[in-house]
Amino acid sequence: MKITVIGAGAMGSLFGAILAESGEDVRLYDIWEEHVKAINEKGLDIELNGKTRSVSVNATSDKRQIGKTDLAIIFVKSTQTVDAARIASELVGNSGFVLTLQNGMGNADIIDEVIDPGRIIAGTTSYGATMLGPGSIRHAGTGPTVIGMWTGIQKTGIAKITDVFNKAGIVTETVDDVRSVIWGKLLVNVGINAITALTGIKNGRILDLAATKALSCAAVEEALEVARAQGVKVSDNTVEHVFQVAEATRNNRSSMGQDVDNKRQTEISAINGAIVKEAQKLGVTVPVNQTLTALVETLQAHYE
Repeated sequence: MKITVIGAGAMGSLFGAILAESGEDVRLYDIWEEHVKAINEKGLDIELNGKTRSVSVNATSDKRQIGKTDLAIIFVKSTQTVDAARIASELVGNSGFVLTLQNGMGNADIIDEVIDPGRIIAGTTSYGATMLGPGSIRHAGTGPTVIGMWTGIQKTGIAKITDVFNKAGIVTETVDDVRSVIWGKLLVNVGINAITALTGIKNGRILDLAATKALSCAAVEEALEVARAQGVKVSDNTVEHVFQVAEATRNNRSSMGQDVDNKRQTEISAINGAIVKEAQKLGVTVPVNQTLTALVETLQAHYE
C-alpha cells in the first residue's frame, strides 16, 4: 500500500517509520526542510527505552514528488488541517482514503469540506512521541489505535488499512461510532494538556497536588456535561480514566506542553476551546475550560 503521512512531526514520523519498516511504500511530507533532509541523508533516528535505531524512509517537502496515494494520514496540528486536507485531496484522487489521527475536535469536519465523507477515516491513537531534533524522535509510549469511517458506514478499504496497521505492529481496531471514541480522547486532553502547558509540569505531576487534580477534574466534568448534552456516549468513570492516563504517561510532556516549550502555536482551540465553542451553542457554562483556553491563548500570543 502506498501511504503518505502529511505532517512529519514526532507522531507522523513515528507512524511513517513503523509502516515503512513493515514493508509499506511510505512517504513523509513536511515543510520543515532540515528535518526532511536529515531523514533522507541518514534515516529517521528513533529512541526507545534508551536505545536508538535508524529507519530508512522517504521524506519530501515537494508534494509533486509523491504521486497518487492509497492512504493519506494527516498528522499536522489542527491549525494546519485546512492546508493538509487540500494536499490529501490531490494525492488520493477519487479512490484513496484519508485518515486523521489528530488531537482535538473538528478535524474530520474540516477535511469533510474538501474530501468525500465516504473516504474519510477518523480515529485516535495512544502512541506517544517527542521530537528531539531534525531526523530524530523519541518513541514515548505505545497503546491501542481505534479508527472508523466518518460516515459510520464501514467499507472494505478500512479493513485493509486496519490489517496493514496490525501487520506493522500498530494494534488497531475498527468501530462504528468513531465520534464517541474521538470524544473520549478529547476528554483526556481536556484534563491534561492545557494545565501542563501553563504550569510547565509533566503529565503525572497533575496528580501530585490536590488543587491541580481538582482543576483537571473540573475541566473534564464540564466537558462531560457538553458531551452528554450532544447525546454522545461517555463513560461514568471518565475522570478516573483521565487520571489513569496521566499516571501511565507520568514522565511525558503533553503535546501542548511541548508546543509551549518551543513557542509554537498550540491546539487549544481544538481541545478546551472546542468545549467552550460547543457549550456556547448549547447554552451551557464552562468557566474552567473558558479560563484555561483564555490563558493558553494569552500565553501563545505573547511568546518572545
